[in-house]
Amino acid sequence: MLNESKLATPSAQSTMLDALLCHTIKQGASDLHLRCGEPPFVRLAGELLRIKDHPSLTSESIDAMAEELLGQRGLARLDIDGSVDGAFTGPQRSRFRFNVFRQQNEISIAIRLLEESVRSLGELGLPESLYELTALSDGLVVVAGPTGAGKSTTLATMIDRINRQRSSHIVTIEDPIEYLHVPLKSLVNQRQVGIDAGSFQESLVASLRQDPDVILVGEIRDLNTIRTAITAAETGHLVLTTVHAGSAAGVIERLVSVFPADEQPGVRRQLAFVLKAVIYQQLILADGPADQTGAADRASDVRSSRRVVASEILRVNSAVANLIASGKSAQILSAMESGTAQGMQTFDQDLARLVHEGHLTRRTAAVFAQNPAIVNDRLQALHQHRAPSRHSSRGGQSS
Repeated sequence: MLNESKLATPSAQSTMLDALLCHTIKQGASDLHLRCGEPPFVRLAGELLRIKDHPSLTSESIDAMAEELLGQRGLARLDIDGSVDGAFTGPQRSRFRFNVFRQQNEISIAIRLLEESVRSLGELGLPESLYELTALSDGLVVVAGPTGAGKSTTLATMIDRINRQRSSHIVTIEDPIEYLHVPLKSLVNQRQVGIDAGSFQESLVASLRQDPDVILVGEIRDLNTIRTAITAAETGHLVLTTVHAGSAAGVIERLVSVFPADEQPGVRRQLAFVLKAVIYQQLILADGPADQTGAADRASDVRSSRRVVASEILRVNSAVANLIASGKSAQILSAMESGTAQGMQTFDQDLARLVHEGHLTRRTAAVFAQNPAIVNDRLQALHQHRAPSRHSSRGGQSS
């Protein structure tokens, strides 16, 4: 992990890194990419662009910036693992996440600008009814979605809510630590894998001996970590985590599939008992009438970087629990479609809301929809009723 004091070292490399980070912030870009033999790149409104008039980076400058970020301990890990994650506070007190990695015997660096502060669920673009999950005393809550979908941001928002409203011991296990939580009403201990602990699994097992009420696990993907997370949720802890999956139902199948076939029926029964909710989310570049840039902006090649969240929400009631236990995941979609009164929604239903509220065009919604016909049907119903959306105050995410 970064030794944050090293960034303040007056050197050509730290000065260059600070200047590039300031440029990233000023442009409203989400990511900065540094590669030997190329000028720096930034990702702006989802598009990767070279920084104009910047000279190509040399191997020496990249190596020096990597050392600034990693320190000697991190460089040793880079030699062994080929890539190292970390996070740091940089210019303007902005928080950044980075990955330093080797490619073709050279070092490259990818740096992401994180949110300046923890926002509310409504500001992120998610239903504020999900705050109900932060009051749970036990169980498993999973946030799913592709890389860069804002999963860590959503979890940080939920941890912030618990920290402000509950007298709890919160233990987070992350790689890297993206959002720093100052203890408020809760006691918060944040551990970084690779620095404070060897692995997610080791940290999770150890956390059970640390008297936690709430455990955040940055990601669960291997059998042992998933097994321990389920056990923790069974034994009186609220466990929040992320999983890479393409839908809410896909999360369940992803968790079950890592177990041997003879264990899967039992795991399904465990999940039916401990799983409280699945939130699947995806960030989509807003392109509706309210978000299109004007002619002057287009002429100067200024692009909006605002992205909106489309989400799918599964709340596990008795009917859904029965579907999970019996391996009928294919029927979960129907349960979500009919479970709106209980705070559930399908991805296509939320796409229709985004079109109805002017954030997305029909064409964009059709690209991301699982079934465009459902989006159109939902839109027609929304237009007929003209009722205010229950999520009409939702905002959007920028990264």
